[in-house]
Amino acid sequence: MAVNYGSKRIVVGAHYGLRDWLAQRVTAALMAVFTLILLAHLIFSKGPIGYDLWAGIFTTQWMKALTFVVIIALLYHVWVGMRDIWMDYIKPVGTRLTLQVFSIIWLVGCAGWSIQVLWRV
Repeated sequence: MAVNYGSKRIVVGAHYGLRDWLAQRVTAALMAVFTLILLAHLIFSKGPIGYDLWAGIFTTQWMKALTFVVIIALLYHVWVGMRDIWMDYIKPVGTRLTLQVFSIIWLVGCAGWSIQVLWRV
C-alpha cells in the first residue's frame, strides 16, 4: 500500500528558465570569443588603426559570417534579458506587451542596420 505525504504540487509557468539561462551563457561566450579574435587582429596588425584596417578585417567572407552570427547572438542575448526585465518588473499586461513589442521592433531595426553596415564593407 503506497502512502503519499502532503499534497501533489502543481507546476505552472512557462518552464523556460533553464533554456534562457543557458542561451544567455552561450551567447555571452560567443561574443567573448569574437571580441578576443577581433582584439588579436588589432594587436597583431601592422600599421596604424584606421578605416583601412577595420575594413580589411571585415572584407574576408569568414569574418563577415562570424560577425553575422555574433550580431544574431547579441540580439537574442538582449531580447532574453529585456524580456525577463519586462516580465519581472512590469506588472500591467498591456504596458508589458507594449514594451516587449517596442523592444522587438527596436532589435529588428538594429539588426537590419548592423547587417547593412557589415555588408557594405
